Amino acid sequence: MKTYVVGGAVRDALLGLPVQDRDHVVIGATPEQMLELGYTPVGKDFPVFLHPKTHEEYALARTERKTEKGYKGFVFHTDPSVTLEQDLIRRDLTINAIARSDDGELIDPFGGQRDLQNRVFRHVSAAFEEDPVRILRLARFAARFSEEPHAFTVAPETMELMKRMVEAGEVDALVAERVWQEISRGLMEKKPSRMFEMLRECGALQRLMPELNRLWGVPQPEKFHPEIDTGVHVMLVVDYAAEQGYPLSVRFAALMHDLGKGTTDPAIWPRHHGHEEPGVDLVKQLCERLRVPTDCRDLAIMTARDHGNVGRAMEMRPATLQDMLERNDAFRKPERFLAMLSAARCDCFGRSGLVDIQFPQQNYLTQILHAALSVNAGEVAQQFLGQPQKIAEAVRIARIDAIRAASRVE
Repeated sequence: MKTYVVGGAVRDALLGLPVQDRDHVVIGATPEQMLELGYTPVGKDFPVFLHPKTHEEYALARTERKTEKGYKGFVFHTDPSVTLEQDLIRRDLTINAIARSDDGELIDPFGGQRDLQNRVFRHVSAAFEEDPVRILRLARFAARFSEEPHAFTVAPETMELMKRMVEAGEVDALVAERVWQEISRGLMEKKPSRMFEMLRECGALQRLMPELNRLWGVPQPEKFHPEIDTGVHVMLVVDYAAEQGYPLSVRFAALMHDLGKGTTDPAIWPRHHGHEEPGVDLVKQLCERLRVPTDCRDLAIMTARDHGNVGRAMEMRPATLQDMLERNDAFRKPERFLAMLSAARCDCFGRSGLVDIQFPQQNYLTQILHAALSVNAGEVAQQFLGQPQKIAEAVRIARIDAIRAASRVE
């Protein structure tokens, strides 16, 4: 029985990055032997055990056979006779197929160290095409390992393989929860745009998020968007959200904010008047299909509907501002409204070539929100005891007055 550290822990150590978790592969052992040594079984599809002291994962070396489309269509085989190389060859990328023995020796049968040095994502074997999740994982790695000038690129043969997988319908067999899991993790990486660009290049984005994919090639007014292309703009927006360290919900809202521009009549391009309403419908459609969590969905809907109004906020009347706050449930959930302002800020700064960009609307609307929240609805209600039909309008008027005072609008 021999154990080796494998996968991301070896890769990250060779890159000089912090190692978060260590996975191990066990050669020459049976499940019964692992139990006798005190390991706790946790694997569902194949034998994985937790170390009795460190609680790190130890998986028995295995081979696998594809039986149907999708990432669950596999039959796994574990046996003491399975070699380390047989286990490593089923892994996704060469940089993840390096093992380290207890004495520090590196076992690298597929050139992973060379590809690490050259910053290349390369599939280990034809087994890559049997699991469509690997396309998403590779795209997510592209978002993570994105530091210029040392950003990773995809080997041409691997990109061609991914394109064939998409054409064969493998991506269509992915379950929504797994797609969202990888997309959400990619959004939290250093440069999320690289994930979507990679998915777009191989054709997977069109299958998974066609509402987003259609934004490339849609022009915008050059005066406000020197990058012109809406898809390019959205990538700048989501990267800005990542640079600011915003949470997942804000990053997803930034990604979704302009979906409606892909549906406007080309006759009115590059302007997109009225794109917000169809954008809301597209966000709902995408979120339902991918089973996006409620917090991300709701903030994305708000942002798609009102990011333009946020931009025009300093021109709005107090009553219109109050209505926007109420429409977005800001009196009950002020933090979510503030999160929408952060997403709108990303929209403002996600542009190339503009200098001296400012976004006073964020502070302005924050001030307006606090003024409206300062109205004590209970005290207002006391003035209309026995007249419940008048209370809501009285509270609304009081909030408008507070907003007027805060905004100095006469």
